[in-house]
Amino acid sequence: MERYLGESVPKLGFGLMRLPGEGDVIDIEQTKQMVDMFMEAGFRYFDTAYGYGNGASEAAIKEALVDRYPRESFLLATKLPAWAGAKNKDEARQMFYTSLERTGAGYFDFYLLHNLGESRTHFFDDYGIWEFLKERKEEGLIRHLGFSFHDKAAVLDEILNAHPEAEFVQLQINYADWEAPEIESRKCYETARRHGKPVIIMEPVKGGNLADLPGKAGEILKAAAPDASQSSWAIRFAASLEGIITVLSGMSNVEQMADNLSYMKDFQPLDEAEQATIRQVQAALAEYPTVPCTACAYCMKGCPKNIAIYGTFQAANLYTLFGNLDAAKSKYNWNTQGQGRSKASECIRCGKCEQVCPQHIHIREELAKAASALE
Repeated sequence: MERYLGESVPKLGFGLMRLPGEGDVIDIEQTKQMVDMFMEAGFRYFDTAYGYGNGASEAAIKEALVDRYPRESFLLATKLPAWAGAKNKDEARQMFYTSLERTGAGYFDFYLLHNLGESRTHFFDDYGIWEFLKERKEEGLIRHLGFSFHDKAAVLDEILNAHPEAEFVQLQINYADWEAPEIESRKCYETARRHGKPVIIMEPVKGGNLADLPGKAGEILKAAAPDASQSSWAIRFAASLEGIITVLSGMSNVEQMADNLSYMKDFQPLDEAEQATIRQVQAALAEYPTVPCTACAYCMKGCPKNIAIYGTFQAANLYTLFGNLDAAKSKYNWNTQGQGRSKASECIRCGKCEQVCPQHIHIREELAKAASALE
């Protein structure tokens, strides 16, 4: 008998957000090959979402998995983003049925309210999504109900107090974000566990950024295990935590699948020497000249231009740490326009932000640097 929900689930999950292909056109044949490799190795958890690829991900998993394997042989998860384009509760609730139709799955093993936190949480309450999904669970269309989350630990605590019916939480956890003040990976993980919730881990490789670390950080991993991929360190770090249902890896090609299977098929948690290596890498990353923003948002409350200040610094720090300009720009666009906020270049240099910043950041100067690099 399982001590917690998902204890017996293999600790590698197939994240379906970055499937092979171009844009929203998915390479189905390669996806089928990856699904077959995954299933043959004994893994079975697949994670998609209503909005991945504008629905292409859910359609692809129907063709690559649902239509080709017995339904009881795999676990399928998807998510409902009530904040994304729904004008009313009927449109938000219809997302569930649309996902059910696209996937042809008959039911969902794990179903998630998608991306709670910040300005998004209230939509699920406004549209009665919690109650709606509880009814779908009673009908047998959902086996287990939970939510994914991007915000601070205190906000997670509030949501779990308000909704103890959530059976699990999906969190962004990786060793680079473990102590990051704007992500609070460790604090969020500990909050979920304190509430007795098992955790599904997303972004263990931080959108691929921990697969190719620059400079000293990469050299540390290479010296410790010359033949191991950098991704293996990141995924094993996440999978070594207690109370984990599975660790999602957004694999984009057969080569990535093969690498992940090579060390996760007979998964061994990080030993103490390997944990010490990770701590060395964390220390190396901490030496980079990032903006010391804690995402407290005090600066944004009085901003006359509604600039996404801490979201801008989050994207700028991503670029500083990993040198991945495309990823940094994508994060920047999501944190600004994607959240209904202004870009750094719209700063009028009034200085109100700097008067209240507890970290004494030269915000106007850093916004100018970010605008130059990311716009």
